[in-house]
Amino acid sequence: MTPIPRVAPFSGPAVLSYGFRPFFLLGALWAGLTVLLWLPVYEGHIALDTMFTPTDWHAHELLFGYVAAVVTGFLLTAIPNWTGRLPLAGLPLLVLVLAWLAGRLAVAAGDLLGWGLVALIDVSFLVLVLAAAGREVIAGKNWRNLRVLVIVVVLALANVVFHVEAHLWGGAVLGRRLALAAVVMLIVLIGGRIIPSFTRNWLVKSNPGELPAPFGRVDAVAIAAAVLGLAAWLVAPEAPVTAVALAAAGLAHAVRLARWRGDRTGRDPIVLILHLGYAFVPLGFLLLAAAAVWPAVGEAAGIHAWSVGAAGVMTLAVMTRATRGHTGHALEAPPATRFIFMAVLAAAALRILGGLLPEVATPLLWAAAAAWVAAFWGFCLAYGPMLVRPRHKAG
Repeated sequence: MTPIPRVAPFSGPAVLSYGFRPFFLLGALWAGLTVLLWLPVYEGHIALDTMFTPTDWHAHELLFGYVAAVVTGFLLTAIPNWTGRLPLAGLPLLVLVLAWLAGRLAVAAGDLLGWGLVALIDVSFLVLVLAAAGREVIAGKNWRNLRVLVIVVVLALANVVFHVEAHLWGGAVLGRRLALAAVVMLIVLIGGRIIPSFTRNWLVKSNPGELPAPFGRVDAVAIAAAVLGLAAWLVAPEAPVTAVALAAAGLAHAVRLARWRGDRTGRDPIVLILHLGYAFVPLGFLLLAAAAVWPAVGEAAGIHAWSVGAAGVMTLAVMTRATRGHTGHALEAPPATRFIFMAVLAAAALRILGGLLPEVATPLLWAAAAAWVAAFWGFCLAYGPMLVRPRHKAG
């Protein structure tokens, strides 16, 4: 994201002065809480009043709770830079925050409210986000970025499918897949824009030499391969042609990532972590390709390479960088930030191993959950004060 444009005077709480502030903080708190509860719920030690199965609740609250919050914070911060218009702040921002909170409470209390009311409350959040974001993009005539909003539309539709599936058939397989596919495409599109840009900026200043390749045919082919691979996975996840499409997408994105010269960013963790997070995109494609050919591999490793690895690592990378930059702090990674990065990478690695090694899955899952909670609540401790206080003035 480029520097924040000039904003109108705002006399309310700092946390409501810009979209990234409440949604990054609440999203990180929720990410830690849901995973802290997940295994006890799954193993039957804790019962929730939700209408979802434990696995569906876990997936829903990470995809439509945590990820949706971070995507909203990112969009509300990026759109003013794309359009030159003023950011959403104050009461309109508070309405979105309350809509998100209402969704989390409604899903948790589904048995008390009934599925129709729960779905209405929960789905309304992304609808409101799309209305607010679409209005700004259209008013600013920033047509180029409508494609990002199209992916958010798919995410919102996936939530509708999720609720309908869970109600009619007791499980939300297609809704989960569609939401995860939308998240992967968001990472492919947004990561493809910010990773080479931020890498170029740092290399020019701190490590002169070979720079990231500009957007070109390789990127276009990789994006097309991702669309085809994800579409095949949605329709026929175990078909041989799907394995080919997924493997092709994985290789294309590995090549794409290598062209961004992440190997030259080792001295700056806040840039390097973006490359490491994106690496889980091709890994997920390749693991799911293997699962389509060899059922013994199972989908869990590939799915969690995307959900815990790509989504978890990339969102934390963006949250830390955006928070530091937009609150007036240097773009660097002090010890607390490095700990956060190491913890989320450990969570991803452990969760993927848990999918590949079912005989030792339980201890690996508990270790992955502990690392995940440490990463996201560590973010809250280190970055929460920045998010709720006015912008830092250097000097």
